[in-house]
Amino acid sequence: MKKKNLVLLINGPNLNLLGNREKKIYGKITLHQLIEKLKKKANLLKIKLKTFQSNSESKLIEKIQKSKNIVKYIIINPAAYTHTSIAIRDALLSVQIPFIEVHISNIYARENFRANSWFSDISSGIICGLGTQGYFLALDAIYKKIFKKK
Repeated sequence: MKKKNLVLLINGPNLNLLGNREKKIYGKITLHQLIEKLKKKANLLKIKLKTFQSNSESKLIEKIQKSKNIVKYIIINPAAYTHTSIAIRDALLSVQIPFIEVHISNIYARENFRANSWFSDISSGIICGLGTQGYFLALDAIYKKIFKKK
């Protein structure tokens, strides 16, 4: 049985290095700090937020698969797997959980290979280039979908 308002936040490879890597692109906030702020926001929205980060494609796939019939919505930043992982795409298709794709940087304004996403055409929405604010915008959008707000 689905938990009414359970949202899973998935962060892919190298996002564990937020706050330390390429600060001009990704900012100074750490993943831990970001998650704490997101959990506070989710709590205000009456959303239960579970988080998961891995550098391993197989662990990301397993987490997605185990979410079937449990999670109401997914927010995913597949990071570099955005451009390479048909396996993660297939996992998302197989569980049939709606998701929002989030990217801290504008993937369309960077190297050409980053402009391709294997997830965008199957996502409920895409937020990119707005820094970590994109995660908060995804939560707001999910809140409106869960509670049918316009």
